[in-house]
Amino acid sequence: MIDLHCHVLPGIDDGPATIAGSLDLARAAAAAGIDTLVATPHVSRRYRNEAVEIARLVQELNERLADEAVAVKVRGGAELAVSRLAELAPSELPALRLGDGPWLLVEPSFVQPASGLEAVVADLQRAGHRVVLAHPERCMAFHRDPLLLQALVHAGALTSITAGSLVGRFGEHVRRFALRLAADGLIHNVASDAHDHLNRPPGIADELRRVGLDPLTDWLTRAVPAAILDGAEIPPRPAEAVVRIAGKRRRWWRRPGGGVGRAARSG
Repeated sequence: MIDLHCHVLPGIDDGPATIAGSLDLARAAAAAGIDTLVATPHVSRRYRNEAVEIARLVQELNERLADEAVAVKVRGGAELAVSRLAELAPSELPALRLGDGPWLLVEPSFVQPASGLEAVVADLQRAGHRVVLAHPERCMAFHRDPLLLQALVHAGALTSITAGSLVGRFGEHVRRFALRLAADGLIHNVASDAHDHLNRPPGIADELRRVGLDPLTDWLTRAVPAAILDGAEIPPRPAEAVVRIAGKRRRWWRRPGGGVGRAARSG
């Protein structure tokens, strides 16, 4: 599996403080079936990280993982707070993309109104970037206005849900909303958003299995993130996958001519 959202770099944000902690997190990821971690340190007003430092730490961590024979590869990226985007130089943004593709991982505010978010995403897209929304299930603005998230997806954005949200690690309200997004076909990736190997560990597959999304595991954790990292076309959702969400069966398929994320359900 590819973990598209993970705070694995040492001493740069609220992830591991040391390289030893980064190695522990990577070992836990390997044990959980993850072979690629995308380092997405915060780029925010609190953590004013720059692309050159992120790239240096990615290289150093990969060297240590090779020395320690940990079968995990780290690729570069960042988690960009919406509140920081306006302060970043246009020349900095391409170096903060996920892997080698055109996608930026953008974090909406957890609590602030999302007024202007559509315009921010549209501006990024006009500048040649594509947008993955980080853990939208934890954004209260989307809880209040789910149609806003649907509009962003229909305009070309993708969503990356935190695996722990699906099983209640961020509360019942978030869990229910995450499952609603799954039932409505508004999830394109599930990542760990891991911060360490104990309290916020890297786990994805077990959470998907527990909520009945395991038929989509390969699409959510391999096919879509691989396309994001490599700049390839996002593969369509599997033509037909029956999943059980919150005790009900949902049959997923892609509408003829529909865009990414436009899924229907029945039964």
